[in-house]
Amino acid sequence: MIAAVEQLPKKGNKRSSARLAAVQALYQMDTAGSDVEETVKEFEKFRLGKEIAGDKYSPADAGFFRDIVRGVVREQLKLDPLIDEALAKGWPLARIDLTLRQVLRAGLYEILHRKDVPAKAAIAEYIDVAQAFFNDGDEVKLTNALLDQLARKHRAGEFS
Repeated sequence: MIAAVEQLPKKGNKRSSARLAAVQALYQMDTAGSDVEETVKEFEKFRLGKEIAGDKYSPADAGFFRDIVRGVVREQLKLDPLIDEALAKGWPLARIDLTLRQVLRAGLYEILHRKDVPAKAAIAEYIDVAQAFFNDGDEVKLTNALLDQLARKHRAGEFS
């Protein structure tokens, strides 16, 4: 998971770093079963802008990071069915790679709840996050297609 740290896109602003860290935190919570507040505190204290085992975490917008992590956890029961609906029949969200699930959840959370971020910008940012974990594989294409489909449905006014 840490290998994605330095692969953040060149633009690497604080919100981009917050998105990448949020996906990592969500992944950690899912695999370790850790509490949201415990995980947020750990990331803020030991990871955001720090160096761990030779990997440098970029400075991140901590407030934005907290909002994404807490928001995904709070809204997950609403996010997952929307993602499930958008996936091809026979491919429920449970069959999707765990890291990719977190990318999709965070991206959809931002599309639905962060109106201060244009939908197209959120999509582009989460494509970059997916590339940090999956290079240019099918996961990146799925991130693009799925978030675009969901954004067009839930923020149609931005695509007219």
